[in-house]
Amino acid sequence: MRRFTRRARARKYAVLSVSGLVAVLVGLIAVAVFSPILALRTVVVDGTSRIDPAEIQAAVETQQGTPLALLNFESINKELSVFPLIRSYVTEIVPPDTLLVHIVEREPIGSVKIDGVFRLVDPAGITIQESAERIAGVPLISIGEADASSPAFAAVTEVLLSLPADLRARVESVSATTKDDVSFVLSGVGQGVVWGSASDSARKAALLEALIAQRDPSEAGEFDVSAPSNGIFRPN
Repeated sequence: MRRFTRRARARKYAVLSVSGLVAVLVGLIAVAVFSPILALRTVVVDGTSRIDPAEIQAAVETQQGTPLALLNFESINKELSVFPLIRSYVTEIVPPDTLLVHIVEREPIGSVKIDGVFRLVDPAGITIQESAERIAGVPLISIGEADASSPAFAAVTEVLLSLPADLRARVESVSATTKDDVSFVLSGVGQGVVWGSASDSARKAALLEALIAQRDPSEAGEFDVSAPSNGIFRPN
């Protein structure tokens, strides 16, 4: 009988010990979740160049004072979705009171003129900036009556993205009416480039660089790389 009651008492003490440990853990978790010590006080934004970080911080201001474990990321996503310059973002919680927001901005590919207004657009056709004057530093894109959802625009952006950065920076204007007739003009004396379709763009880009290296940059004319196996230069 004594051995039986001793075992029963041991089991009882073990159950009580485990229950106490669980209660302590639950309490610690509750403190971690609801304690004002671990509430949001600081929002740090990085990766921006066109967007003012203060605007991002103000957008998530409603989360200030909320425990980090209870932040409403659906609300944050809704607030940040109003920024057209944000292509994507990643959040990172840094205890005890900081939220990091890593921003990836949309990169401009060129500008289009619509109703007298120059619109800086990214490869998806999303407007990044509007200006009454032509926007410097990017090529002017002309696709006739087509819009950013057209095959002509898709071909133009694919061609521009295929160019090495230094060569792309020299493109003054680029035009297309279909997906098969892309052409552009280089800065300087206005040497033209007949590109054709966006197919074989990597080979065409390498061929164009080779042809440019062989010609006097002050010589007016037109490069034709529409046939990537047989590029030519036509002097004016």
